[in-house]
Amino acid sequence: AGLAHVAKAVTAMLRDRLSILTYHRVHSGPDPMFPGATTARDFARHAAILRRFFNVLPLAEAAARLQERSLPAFAVCITFDDGYRDNLTVALPVLRRYGLPATVFVASGFTDGGLMWNDIVIEALRSTAREDVSCDELGIGRMLLSSADARRAAVESILGELKYRPPEERGAIAQSLAARLHAVLPRDLMLNRAELIALHKAGVTIGAHTVTHPILARLEPAAADREIRSSREALVALIDSDVTLFAYPNGKPNVDYRQEHVRQVMTAGFTAAVSTVAATARDSSDRFQLPRYGTWDRSRARFALRTALNHVRT
Repeated sequence: AGLAHVAKAVTAMLRDRLSILTYHRVHSGPDPMFPGATTARDFARHAAILRRFFNVLPLAEAAARLQERSLPAFAVCITFDDGYRDNLTVALPVLRRYGLPATVFVASGFTDGGLMWNDIVIEALRSTAREDVSCDELGIGRMLLSSADARRAAVESILGELKYRPPEERGAIAQSLAARLHAVLPRDLMLNRAELIALHKAGVTIGAHTVTHPILARLEPAAADREIRSSREALVALIDSDVTLFAYPNGKPNVDYRQEHVRQVMTAGFTAAVSTVAATARDSSDRFQLPRYGTWDRSRARFALRTALNHVRT
């Protein structure tokens, strides 16, 4: 009787929890500059584990069932941030193979050839023929670019300095750096309009992620509201379907966004939103600040264990 009571309590606890996984890019193969980045092989391993041991639900359904306390045990959602093209070309075939739903949060201003400021820096340092670089605007002296490791270190230094600068400033510095490096930047890193529509028609949920991916806490209230509302309006017009889910850029509460931005998301017509707080969601969680956590394990066993353990994290 005692064991049965414990088993019943554990099962009830697992049914009251939701793990939301966060991905960004899924590379077709290893990236020399970022050897830890998720590849198609990694993602397929994750998908196989999720299909076998977890209950993967669409995010909108899971958010509603979380509040209703009707989730199955080991409920999981898959999300992608930013709107990279490889979400369609690499991730979607894996999702289809395993029959898994997913949500892609799109920064609407970068469709049709746009690049986010951080990708401008990354791709400029990746493609340049230069052997060194300096960024006087950021107080960063000469950095070597003689190896993939050195280029990655330079990327991390520059992104760290730029991350919380005003949006116009960080964009201008990124573009200036790319020009000085004579970099050839890709025009197909992000989803274009046709590809975004194709992703939607394939059954992937499209969510909003602002227009230009700013740190909302660094904007004036009216500018933040425009970023939130305009992203939804642009995506609704593009896919001809409602957009009810939102992801805060960077996503740290009281650092990257504040309570006023939560209210703006609520009044903009969304029904749920996600942060980047690494925890499991419960029925008491704010549905406009649902926690998510990133995935990086390549081992099947480690990924399965980490995902299972997330269900007991608060």
